[in-house]
Amino acid sequence: MTTDVHQEHANDSFLSKQRIIAHPGFNRWLVPPAALAIHLCIGMAYGFSVFWLPLSKALGIKEAIKCGPEIGFFQELFVTSCDWKISTLGWMYTLFFVLLGSSAALWGGWLERVGPRKAGVVSAFCWCGGMLISALGVYMHQFWLMLLGSGVIGGIGLGLGYISPVSTLIKWFPDRRGMATGMAIMGFGGGAMIGSPLAAELMKVFASDTNVGVMQTFIVMACIYFVFMMGGALSYRVPATGWMPKGWTPPATQGNNAMITHGHVHVSKVWGIPQFWLVWMVLCMNVSAGIGVIGMSSPMLQEVFGGALIGVDAKFVDLDKTQLTAIAGVAAGFTALLSLFNIGGRFVWASFSDKLGRKLTYVVFFVLGGILYASIPASAGAGSKLLFVAAFCIILSMYGGGFATVPAYLADLFGTQMVGAIHGRLLTAWATAGIVGPVVVNYMRDYQLGLGLPREQVYNQTMYILVGMLVIGLICNLLIKPVNDKYFMTDAELAHEKQLAHERATASDVGASDAAFHQNKAALVWAAWAAVGIPLAWGIYRTALSVAKFFN
Repeated sequence: MTTDVHQEHANDSFLSKQRIIAHPGFNRWLVPPAALAIHLCIGMAYGFSVFWLPLSKALGIKEAIKCGPEIGFFQELFVTSCDWKISTLGWMYTLFFVLLGSSAALWGGWLERVGPRKAGVVSAFCWCGGMLISALGVYMHQFWLMLLGSGVIGGIGLGLGYISPVSTLIKWFPDRRGMATGMAIMGFGGGAMIGSPLAAELMKVFASDTNVGVMQTFIVMACIYFVFMMGGALSYRVPATGWMPKGWTPPATQGNNAMITHGHVHVSKVWGIPQFWLVWMVLCMNVSAGIGVIGMSSPMLQEVFGGALIGVDAKFVDLDKTQLTAIAGVAAGFTALLSLFNIGGRFVWASFSDKLGRKLTYVVFFVLGGILYASIPASAGAGSKLLFVAAFCIILSMYGGGFATVPAYLADLFGTQMVGAIHGRLLTAWATAGIVGPVVVNYMRDYQLGLGLPREQVYNQTMYILVGMLVIGLICNLLIKPVNDKYFMTDAELAHEKQLAHERATASDVGASDAAFHQNKAALVWAAWAAVGIPLAWGIYRTALSVAKFFN
């Protein structure tokens, strides 16, 4: 008995799950800003393309020093005499999301057992350490170091950071599961809104006649991100076993709540459960269609409307260089507008799902989305910019909403005990969609151009293919039913899993030092939200400036 107690306290390290069990009176609204602090940092993965153009001139500075035809991709990994192609640099972006999905799937179970603090700290070291290794790669002009740093190590940090708050937030907000996860995952979508303009400003400061400023920018951003991510990770708290919001009781399983289970599925069993694969297809189809639209939105706007974007009666192919530059600026504003809807949709749709139910919310995504995709060729043919832009904005809001709603969907179906680990495995659907969506869209565009179709018509067929993806997603969603009782853990298995996850009914004594600091401190809540809200507001402001170019 004495040995067990001694061993238990020996395991109560600063990063252990035991140390972050919340005390009575802890304000649960301190947890979402902790999650946002991490997601706003790793969300810069979406904005890494801001580095591609400067890096493609890392040696030449003003003009790229092109590699000879004898330099293939593998030679580019080590070559020091010529600049990297933008297509080569794009492989880092691919690695981000492949590693995000695979690392989340691999270490999701570990995360559930060690808790969000340790996972958040590991995420911070991987993401920020990866940026520092990338900075070394820029300095040495070794692309393999950049792939290892930001691509592989940073990608692992992405996966762990992305799923680190999911289970915790769902347990803190059983009454508002969708809203809680929507707040955090909104941060991942908003990370590029802060990081991209910040990186652009830093590169201006550090650029010189002999340096494009990317290496220094990586170092500064890694340091800033490390502070925010560690602050978020160390601020995580988990509720005591059985904790529920004051005055709230679990809903009866009826109506919109018929899908909400009171049992818990072990992560090791989900591969064999039909509902998991149906949700997998739901996410994969929603994301595949959305990623396809994101990738084509800017060129599609320019090629469909051409000179009409700047008041010139001319098609895209008839514009001169100055006019092309002008409509590219308008298209950049359009892309910025879509990013706002992508982020806002993550919070709004996920919050709506608490009222509508997760299944009905996805029905709306697929039905309304299908109608909007199908309407785009007509609005483009009619030259209606208003209908065209409105359709894209709503589509992007539902794309983001799909990401934010799915963790709550999983908790409804499979229980909350291991929802973070299950969510990690589901993210393999994201990695798959990241390949399927762009490949389908790019292939179809090239195929249509090869047939000799005008540029303003090459996207029509693609839109109907994306509608087909949404129909598949709709069918899969309609087939989802409550999980069979045979897949749930027994009381003994659940108790064992809770023991492995170091769950306790009350907070550990070793964590008592911060009880008074956190208890009922409204000022602390405001400070926590300001720490993440001010940077996010700045990012929205910078994005709004780009959006203004579109409307002007």
